[in-house]
Amino acid sequence: MTTLKLPLEVNEYFPYASVRPSQDRFINTIFEAVQARRSVLIEGSNGLGKTISAISACLPTAVEKNLKILYVARTHRQHDRVIEELRAVFKKHHVSGISIRGRNQMCLNKLAVKNAFDAKSLMEACELLKAKGKCPYHKDPEEQTYDYLILKQQIASRPYKASDIQKVCKRKGLCPHELVKGALSDVKVIALSYLYVFDPVIRAAFLKNIEANLQKTILIVDEAHNLPETAIDISSSSLSLFVIKQAELEAKKYENKEIEEFIHFFRNEVEKLTENISREQIIPAESIIEILQKHGSVVNPRDFFEKIHEVGSSIRRNLLADGKYPRSYIHGMSEFLLRWLDTFGDDSFINVASSYLNRDKVKTAKLEIVALDLSKVTSPVFSSTYSNIVMSGTLQPLEAYARITQLPENTVQCVLPSPFPREHILSLVCCGVSTAMEKRTPAMYQTMIDRINEVVQNTPANTGVFAASFDVLNALLAEGLEAALDKPLFHEYRGMSSKANEEIVAGFKACAEGDGAVFLGVQGGRTSEGVDFPGNQMNSVVVVGVPYAEPTPRVKAQISYYEECFPKLGREYGYILPAMKKASQAAGRPVRTLDDWGAIIFLDYRFSTNYCRSFLPSWVSNHMKVLHQPGDNILAQEIHRFFNP
Repeated sequence: MTTLKLPLEVNEYFPYASVRPSQDRFINTIFEAVQARRSVLIEGSNGLGKTISAISACLPTAVEKNLKILYVARTHRQHDRVIEELRAVFKKHHVSGISIRGRNQMCLNKLAVKNAFDAKSLMEACELLKAKGKCPYHKDPEEQTYDYLILKQQIASRPYKASDIQKVCKRKGLCPHELVKGALSDVKVIALSYLYVFDPVIRAAFLKNIEANLQKTILIVDEAHNLPETAIDISSSSLSLFVIKQAELEAKKYENKEIEEFIHFFRNEVEKLTENISREQIIPAESIIEILQKHGSVVNPRDFFEKIHEVGSSIRRNLLADGKYPRSYIHGMSEFLLRWLDTFGDDSFINVASSYLNRDKVKTAKLEIVALDLSKVTSPVFSSTYSNIVMSGTLQPLEAYARITQLPENTVQCVLPSPFPREHILSLVCCGVSTAMEKRTPAMYQTMIDRINEVVQNTPANTGVFAASFDVLNALLAEGLEAALDKPLFHEYRGMSSKANEEIVAGFKACAEGDGAVFLGVQGGRTSEGVDFPGNQMNSVVVVGVPYAEPTPRVKAQISYYEECFPKLGREYGYILPAMKKASQAAGRPVRTLDDWGAIIFLDYRFSTNYCRSFLPSWVSNHMKVLHQPGDNILAQEIHRFFNP
């Protein structure tokens, strides 16, 4: 820790007596950029104190210019962390703040929550329930009691977590979402998910609630390495055979012969289209038009799809009037078909048909509209805010990130040194092993198991192992990883629910108090990116293989699209960077606080190449040691020496 060297304006808000190594530079970089109304793209490792640094650096300008601070992050834990830091700020300077959760987490109406399958459907159901007076928790403005108004005023006066507000509302029979919405216009700092800001539909409603436009906001994007994937998901859509079949049954139930016949015909055509596809295939956008022409009775596709959409909307209203959940498969199908027409001729989208096994292991299929250009989601936001602070521990190379998200040209770019003492981190690469497809033999997996065992036996407590894919994870299990270990093994599996994942993570963490355990997961999964393991919860991490995506048609299309936009960089932007971000995130799991000691072992010779190393965070790559012939327990000796200096 060092004494404070911060601008006087920031000192008014920064709640701590000292700063961590490089934290003052982090704060000053953001403060100066925001004062100049510029954006910042900044990489800083865990342990730097990024959350409080970004908030403290932005507050002086936000207060002076009457701006709101929108702090977007991926998880509820990160949102709550913002409020915890604001409570420390509040002791020095009264700043209000609130963390927001989605309606599906905040809603107390069991009918709405039980039947909603995504955020959008719940939002639509919520609006319909309110309009029909079917929600007991909703209060119209004229019905708001004195207690309600006092509670709303209280929420807008100091930092509150969403969970705290929900508990109060449950007691008083009030809608947490409505109460939060009513208080938002008077709150200075709002912690929320990416969707509130980057999804155009959700953003429009949210900005109306806070009574501000993007020009009056400072946007902080935490864990910004997640944003590209989220932006692609926002722009993409899918339509499964299951939904088409349900839409057909719905049309039959409501005796709409015209729509029933069309959907029946359409379902048969989609089944024919996908019956010979083994995984996925890019199909021409004209496919849907050709199906319609083949049907014969559809002259104008858009008019016909809008007609179906109106029928779906009518069904939803009728269901609601009957006290039932307002879900219509016809409505959902029509929205997808209209979206297909909207993206027709746009080379930043591809149309994909794919077949897969459902939960019952029965072959089925779906159509997808896959977005290739994430900047269509990010650029409208980044170009409109007062300032953007885009930060993470894994953003390098910064120029690539700035280009694919289309951050403003005058964005300040900065990579800060790690605050961790050099002796606290061991970074090793084992040569002689690889998960490259042609190398995946039983003998190779046995060598990997031997290396993993060397790490586990010489690690004080817990070890994390993150494989390049579920195929690699399952092969390690099939080749006897669990039997080879002398510590309990917890492992992820494909299709695992978030609740089941949380349970095995909790079990694994509990073993840190004893002799330790091993957690086996995948790079890019929930655990490798969304969970912290300080102290003995994960002393060592083994990164097994480079998690390159399978070269599917959509991956190849992404590479080609980027090659057109950024000549000679298509493969790097569309293939290399996403993989190395996943590996970097997994590598950072054991080192979360300045007191942690973490051993990071890469089991794949490719991590030793200058090319791959250039995409790893500098605090991992700078002092990386390459074990060219890691036989004769050399790896075991390195791990033992590290933890027993």
